[in-house]
Amino acid sequence: MSMPSSRQILLFSSLLPSPSSLSFFILTLLPSLLSTSLAAPNHEASILFSWLHSSPAPPSSFSNWNNLDSNPCNWTSITCSPQGFVTEINIQSVPLQLPVPFNLSSFRFLIKLVISDANITGTIPLDIGDSVSLTSIDLSSNSLVGTIPGSIRRLLNLEDLILNSNQLTGKIPVELSNCSRLKNLLLFDNLLGGYIPTELGKLSSLEVLRAGGNKDIIGKVPDELGDCSNLTVLGLADTRVSGSLPVSLGKLSKLQTLSIYTTMLSGEIPSDIGNCSELVNLFLYENSLSGSIPPEIGKLKKLEQLLLWQNSLVGVIPEEIGNCTSLKMIDLSLNSLSGTIPSSIGGLLALEEFMISNNNVSGSIPSNLSNASNLLQLQLDANQILGLIPPELGKLSKLTVFFAWQNQLEGSIPSSLAKCSNLQALDLSHNSLTGSIPPGLFQLQNLTKLLLISNDISGSIPPEIGNCSSLLRLRLGNNRISGGIPKEIGGLKNLNFLDLSSNRLSGWVPDEIGSCTELQMIDLGNNTVQGPLPNSLSSLSGLQVLDVSVNQFEGQIPASLGRLVSLNKLILSRNSFSGSIPSSLGICSSLQLLDLGSNELTGSIPMELSQIEALEIALNLSYNGLTGPIPPQISALSKLSILDLSHNKLEGNLSPLAALDNLVSLNISYNNFTGYLPDNKLFRQLSPEDLAGNQGLCSSIKDSCFLSDVGRTGLQRNRDDIRQSRKLKLAIALLITLTVAMVIMGTIAIFRTRRTIRDDDESELGDSWPWQFTPFQKLNFSVDQVLRCLVDTNVIGKGCSGIVYRADMDNGEVIAVKKLWPYTMAAANGCTDEKGDFARSSNTVAGSYGYIAPEYGYMMKITEKSDIYSYGVVVLEVLTGKQPIDPTIPEGLHVVDWVRQKRGGIEVLDPCLLSRPEPEIDEMMQAFGIALLCVNSSPDERPTMKDVAAMLKEIKHEREEYAKVDMLLKGSPATDTENRNSSSAVPATSSSKSTVQTLYPKSNNSSFSASSLLYSSSSNAKVGFK
Repeated sequence: MSMPSSRQILLFSSLLPSPSSLSFFILTLLPSLLSTSLAAPNHEASILFSWLHSSPAPPSSFSNWNNLDSNPCNWTSITCSPQGFVTEINIQSVPLQLPVPFNLSSFRFLIKLVISDANITGTIPLDIGDSVSLTSIDLSSNSLVGTIPGSIRRLLNLEDLILNSNQLTGKIPVELSNCSRLKNLLLFDNLLGGYIPTELGKLSSLEVLRAGGNKDIIGKVPDELGDCSNLTVLGLADTRVSGSLPVSLGKLSKLQTLSIYTTMLSGEIPSDIGNCSELVNLFLYENSLSGSIPPEIGKLKKLEQLLLWQNSLVGVIPEEIGNCTSLKMIDLSLNSLSGTIPSSIGGLLALEEFMISNNNVSGSIPSNLSNASNLLQLQLDANQILGLIPPELGKLSKLTVFFAWQNQLEGSIPSSLAKCSNLQALDLSHNSLTGSIPPGLFQLQNLTKLLLISNDISGSIPPEIGNCSSLLRLRLGNNRISGGIPKEIGGLKNLNFLDLSSNRLSGWVPDEIGSCTELQMIDLGNNTVQGPLPNSLSSLSGLQVLDVSVNQFEGQIPASLGRLVSLNKLILSRNSFSGSIPSSLGICSSLQLLDLGSNELTGSIPMELSQIEALEIALNLSYNGLTGPIPPQISALSKLSILDLSHNKLEGNLSPLAALDNLVSLNISYNNFTGYLPDNKLFRQLSPEDLAGNQGLCSSIKDSCFLSDVGRTGLQRNRDDIRQSRKLKLAIALLITLTVAMVIMGTIAIFRTRRTIRDDDESELGDSWPWQFTPFQKLNFSVDQVLRCLVDTNVIGKGCSGIVYRADMDNGEVIAVKKLWPYTMAAANGCTDEKGDFARSSNTVAGSYGYIAPEYGYMMKITEKSDIYSYGVVVLEVLTGKQPIDPTIPEGLHVVDWVRQKRGGIEVLDPCLLSRPEPEIDEMMQAFGIALLCVNSSPDERPTMKDVAAMLKEIKHEREEYAKVDMLLKGSPATDTENRNSSSAVPATSSSKSTVQTLYPKSNNSSFSASSLLYSSSSNAKVGFK
């Protein structure tokens, strides 16, 4: 290139202005520039002020947002550039109740937009894509709706897009792949659906992708995500992604957390996962993963949490897992794993929780587990582990929970466990343990639960038991423990559950038991305890269940038991109690089950028993020496289901029993009753065995014994027979005639129907129809309204009983209408009240306004989550014994609100269920927890039916509260006895007595496993990232 000539230089210089003219030009332009730079901040301030004050009551913390101040840089939550332009809006945890600021395109220099947890509503504005300087958007934890705008693709500098915890719908935009600098994409806990875009694999800078908690996200985990080489967190939990884990995830060398739990994943865990050398958290629980645990997991030196519980994994626990030296938590529960516990687990010095419950693991407990000195929880329950409990476990000084129930353990309980000074829960039930209870266990000052049910433990209860003041639950049932109940038990001031049933205990019950003032249940059944019941029991004001059946108690039943106003189950049967039944028992207003059978009681039945309104399960007074008539007042027990008065010396007539309409079982055999039988359905269905042994009762003769049949002479009966014969012949003739007539009418009807259908093909449906929906018309539905309801869009559910449709009444009430089968329709036609209104019974039209989810009011559609709500209401209905809208609930509350108001306490349980064994009560209380999850007012917070099934599966087992650590301070099902009858010489009772026993059976446990639904912990809890 040639240099310019001198002439050219002179020519160029002649075109330049002189110094004086240049100064003039700058001075002329400067005011214009200054006015422009000042106008922009002023315009931004105006937009922000108008936005804030569109709220009726702006928060006081924004008081310095002053319209008179044109400079927003001094305002709260606003940051500006040196030139005065707004570069950052940062508002967090302030209840604004506003939409996203409008005219965002006016903020040309805005870099960071953070408005989180501020109750922002509305949609994300489309012009957000015009704020091209944005690098960070955080609108999380608000109430945003609508879709994620595709205009975000224009934000080429965007690094953070945080929109989690809103109500956004639609799909994850494919356009996000255009934001090549994106590092953090947080979309979890919304209502997004569809497939995960494969294009996200183009985001090579992406570090965090969290899209869990979007129930409608489906499809496979894209293989292309393996190309996001900088990914550190991948969270797709609580979605409906399916298929197998992509092998390509093994390429994510920087991945620290893989969280895809509670989804529909299947297939095997890829061995390539071992290549993710930075992995710290692996959360794949609650899926359908199969195959074995890959040994390559042993390569993950930084792995701290391995949660694979509730899958379908098989094979052995790999020995290589011992190479993961950073592991703190291992939970492999609820799988089908076999083999033995790897000895290498003992080398995991950082391990805090090791849980392999509910598998098929065999072999012995490795003694070197004692090397894992930081172990807090050791849960080995429900396996096939055998051998001895290693004494070396006593070295685990930090251990708080040790569950090894339902295995095949042998030998004695190591006394060294007393050195586990932080132990809170010890459950070794359902094994073959022998020997005695180590006294040192009762020196553990933090022990709240000791469960040794169903073993072969012998010896006596150590007097040291009084030192364990922290004990809440003591369950020693179904062993061979002998000796007396130590008086030191009175030192257990916090004890609320005492189960010593089915042992060989003898001696008297110590008076000191009255000092255990927190006791709610005492079960001493099936022992050889003697003497009278101590009067000190009357001081246990919270006692709900007292069972001392099948013992050798004697003397009178203490009248002081009437002070136990909370008592709902009193079982004193199969002892040698004598004297009369104390009338004070009538004060036990909560009593639902009273069993005094098989004793030596005398005197009459106290009329005061009729004052127990709650008595609805059973009253058993059989096998005693009771005399006198049945008190007339007994007719007040209208709720009573089972009554057994057999094998006494009672007399008089049975008329007091006529009003007991709720009875399902009655036995009055072997007494001295006389007269006729009450003429009701129950007495007409009684078996001869339930009436036998009453010589003066007319059931002993061949003719009918009901008063309505009395007075008919033989001639009258003969005439009646002839008259009956004539009626039968006439009925047969009429039946034949009607059959012929029906055939003719049917032919005519078919012809008319075909003609009607032809006419309808040419025109819309008219008002005239050759048939009627009588039950619907009695609900004031017209034919047209009925037909409009019976469409697919109104289908709520289908089943073996027909199809259920939704319908709207004129008064706004929403009901569910079942499409009835012919026999039900016939029954419906007769269900009218005095005004002729149709009675909406369970087998006709079922009103379901109490079952409809609250969101129906604004969504006007029934979703899967609406079904979950309805299911929860049904569960509450079963457990409380109350209808959704029940007249007995105060203030007209819905059953859901009533249960919430009561905080799910035991008082909301149906009184007739409170007499069930305490283990069952605990299971029902956990079912309450499930129901309350189902009726959450937010559809998003309700579990899926898969979750509900999984939770119910956890509590389905029969009795014992082998809960995880979250049940340490609550609940405690248990076993009681295998067979009480084998230890008694009392004659076998009649069928009615057997019925009584089956309604409140002693449990014969095999297993129970549950994570509490009312209390949380790390054990089988929802741990991980969504």
